[in-house]
Amino acid sequence: MSTNKKVTSKPVASKAAEILKDPNSSLIARQLAGSALSQRSKGNQTSSEMEDKAAKVLGSNKYSEETKTMAATVLAQANKER
Repeated sequence: MSTNKKVTSKPVASKAAEILKDPNSSLIARQLAGSALSQRSKGNQTSSEMEDKAAKVLGSNKYSEETKTMAATVLAQANKER
């Protein structure tokens, strides 16, 4: 299985850190932000579980643009073969 070598950009990583610090952030936003941050440096890749969650967020109208940005970042770093 091939690996995706993309990493989270500095601006998105900063936004992810803000989400994690905010006690009012939703659980899904925190999960996506944590996944995005874990992929800031090379070596980590999105899990299939997070791929599924991120896809659901992007397909829904109930999430904020901030949460959707985290979801898009997580999906961009997913394994292309899955």
